[in-house]
Amino acid sequence: MMEALACHPLDTIKVRMQLSRRGRQPGLPKRGFLRTGIEIVKKETPLGLYKGLGAVMTGIVPKMAIRFTSFEWYKQLLANKETGMISGQATFLAGLAAGVTEAVAVVTPMEVIKIRLQAQYHSMADPLDIPKYRNAAHALYTVIKEEGFGALYRGVSLTALRQGSNQAVNFTAYSYFKEVLRKVQPDLENGVLPSYQTTLIGLVSGAMGPLSNAPIDTIKTRLQKTPAEAGTSALQRISRIASEMFRQEGVHAFYKGITPRIMRVAPGQAVTFTVYEYLKEKLEKSGPAALTGERYEE
Repeated sequence: MMEALACHPLDTIKVRMQLSRRGRQPGLPKRGFLRTGIEIVKKETPLGLYKGLGAVMTGIVPKMAIRFTSFEWYKQLLANKETGMISGQATFLAGLAAGVTEAVAVVTPMEVIKIRLQAQYHSMADPLDIPKYRNAAHALYTVIKEEGFGALYRGVSLTALRQGSNQAVNFTAYSYFKEVLRKVQPDLENGVLPSYQTTLIGLVSGAMGPLSNAPIDTIKTRLQKTPAEAGTSALQRISRIASEMFRQEGVHAFYKGITPRIMRVAPGQAVTFTVYEYLKEKLEKSGPAALTGERYEE
């Protein structure tokens, strides 16, 4: 929840940049994330940066719970049956599966509602400027009423691909960096890294996910912003969005919003991993393994 409160304005700026069509109009200057944020604040007040926060707050807690629970479960499932060791490939596949699981269970409906709210350009300071979607609950009701329940899963394939690749890269990089730090610091008690080191490697690994799948995220945002079209499959719409972006806005359009996305995701992952490792250590020390003298092995 603290991650969402601190980082959501950057997500709103990212979505606005991804939805921007300025690349189609020759002569218009490019608008970076700072200018985009300033324009939102000027036209829609600072509260405009928090559009869609309700949808995120509703989904982020179960999302994180599902991510880490499923990752640990998949990791143990893929561990070597004889030695119990977990290879880098097993970590990658466990992260991929955890990302897909969270995408289907929570992230896709949350993203659809969040993007609909973030895409509204109404001023929150003007009571007469009434938006189509008043809040997350109203947006959820309106989308289901007008477009059906299936609309909440628009772009689920791209969301699963984004979340899967995100967590595969994220967990693999994090596990690798953690192992390296353990090897160069053999004097660490029980191999537990200091919190500042966990924060640092969480920050670095968190930045690697967005860099690996920025085009997927941009196409997904544009797909989820608009209602479905009769007689057009999801694959046809994805292909059309991608081809129009490339033809009208160029290759750089696929990386719109990458700066605020990294600035949001990387610190968020740093906070998440630090808190996760701290709580995991405390729970393991107080759980059954501590009573029987067993030691947790990564």
